[in-house]
Amino acid sequence: MRKYQHLIFVSLFFVNAACNNQENKNSEKNYTSEQIKEETEKANAFFDKVFDSKVDRDPMQQSLLGIKKDYDKWTDESDENAQKELEITKSNLDSLHQLINYDALDEQAKISYRLFEDACKQSIENFKWRFHSYPINQMSGIHTELPAFLINVHTVENKKEAEDYISRLNGVLPLFKQVMVNLKIREEKNIIPPKFVIPLVINDCKSIVSGKPFDTSKEINPLMQDITDKINALKDLDETTKKALIAKASEALINSVKPAYDMIKKYFVELDKKATTDDGAWKFPEGDSYYDAALKQTTTTNLTADEIYELGLKEVARIHDEMRVIMKKVNFKSDNLKAFFDFMRTDKQFYFSNTAEGKEAYRVKAVKIIDSMKGKLDGLFITKPKADIVVMPVEAFREKSAGGAFYEDPAVDGSRPGRYYINLYNMADQAIYQMEALAYHEGIPGHHMQIAIAQELTTVPKFRKHGGNTAYIEGWALYSELVPKELGFYSDPYSDFGRLAMELFRAARLVVDTGIHRKKWTREKALAYFNENTPNPEGDNKKEIERYIVWPSQATGYKIGMIKILELREKAKQTLGVKFDIREFHDVVLTSGPVPMNVLEEMVNTWVEKKS
Repeated sequence: MRKYQHLIFVSLFFVNAACNNQENKNSEKNYTSEQIKEETEKANAFFDKVFDSKVDRDPMQQSLLGIKKDYDKWTDESDENAQKELEITKSNLDSLHQLINYDALDEQAKISYRLFEDACKQSIENFKWRFHSYPINQMSGIHTELPAFLINVHTVENKKEAEDYISRLNGVLPLFKQVMVNLKIREEKNIIPPKFVIPLVINDCKSIVSGKPFDTSKEINPLMQDITDKINALKDLDETTKKALIAKASEALINSVKPAYDMIKKYFVELDKKATTDDGAWKFPEGDSYYDAALKQTTTTNLTADEIYELGLKEVARIHDEMRVIMKKVNFKSDNLKAFFDFMRTDKQFYFSNTAEGKEAYRVKAVKIIDSMKGKLDGLFITKPKADIVVMPVEAFREKSAGGAFYEDPAVDGSRPGRYYINLYNMADQAIYQMEALAYHEGIPGHHMQIAIAQELTTVPKFRKHGGNTAYIEGWALYSELVPKELGFYSDPYSDFGRLAMELFRAARLVVDTGIHRKKWTREKALAYFNENTPNPEGDNKKEIERYIVWPSQATGYKIGMIKILELREKAKQTLGVKFDIREFHDVVLTSGPVPMNVLEEMVNTWVEKKS
């Protein structure tokens, strides 16, 4: 799973770009190579200007990209700003049509044109759904991402950047007031998180404003510790200046951060009185239409909820059959798959101890898995990223509610590596037999290869390097769990079972997500389905079900994206025979940035035709 996804320009990529949707783009006029070069350069300059202008209005995005222009500010979260951005999008679409001649572009620029055009159209069309979400929930939201952002993204290399950090601390209360307005708009529309979300958000808020300087406990608050450490590390400042800066940070935490979190906490305490146990998006105003739009956004296909549900059932049955083969291989005492699931959930050999030593042992082994895969990259990839990757435990302030694992993008300027975060709060939720597949998914050859390569591309405009649709990004990561098996990894049959277990998880998501949001399944029914059909621990299953509830459709992209990538690969293999090169195929998939599934299919087909 990719972190900070809501901060990236996801809206630029959630479309199913039409294959032949170019009206007024069918001119038979022939253009010279010089004309094509000139128009392509003009188009790419336009795309980059739009991207840079958007970044210039988004301080948090700037920081994520390693830009320190508005380093003391937060992104404007108000609906007034959202309305302004809509008008800018409309203007950008008009400018595209007026300034750029589609027919005079080279092939990559034509793809960029289509992606940009369709993204603008879909952003405009789907603007009406902007409140159909839970911006603060147990999985994500500014309340947990803000401290993670400051700790992990806001570096401090001099006095000014320390002052910028403090300014951001002082800006937390105004930022949260904007978020509060948006929450109340949702409340008026009866878009209220399910009841189970409320105590989890309240607990997160309490946790984030605990420790010194918020109370008299011995523990130091993570934000206080972070800014203190960063200031003390500045070698060109004297002790008096350092102490003064730290004192200002402490004041900002007390006067801005604490009241901001207290405000959110108080609101959710009151919201609990209105919250219900209804879980699906069907309960929203025009909920079915919204969910249809969300599925299209996530999968970049026109698959219906019913089609996705049936596909999930089919994939679950197929993977169960493959698991039964492994049961026989390890000489399991029974031929009952559910009994094998119970064994995998409960046998102590499959879990590290829930101690500091056990957690560190997991982290060390994860590093070894990634390092081992690094040595195999030449046989899989022509293009490889410059950015490195590190393995880190999820921080204590968010580990209770955060997902099991996620990836955080590296900084474009190389100042920050990619980060594979693993949640080690409860080791019973992190099975050893799933370690390989999880590391391949979040790290190498999964998210790190795809995202870092995209960021470092020089052949596409900036908007295609950043962001992405779920089917492409998560589909690649799930596909990346399978690729190592083809190289001889997963030599331990239990580890191979873990790979299948994670694929099964994604297949079951197709059933459960559509079950919850279209078929009105309860949280209990969804959990029962997972417990019956997957080997994952019940606690893990519970977290996953709750994730699908607050992120309608998001979980469907993984399996649908993987299926499409595999389909394209197998079709290319059959057509090319001995000419097929897995490294070239991966280059086609990864070196154009994230694209909708049908555009990816076009690119692969073009490559196949040229090699045939």
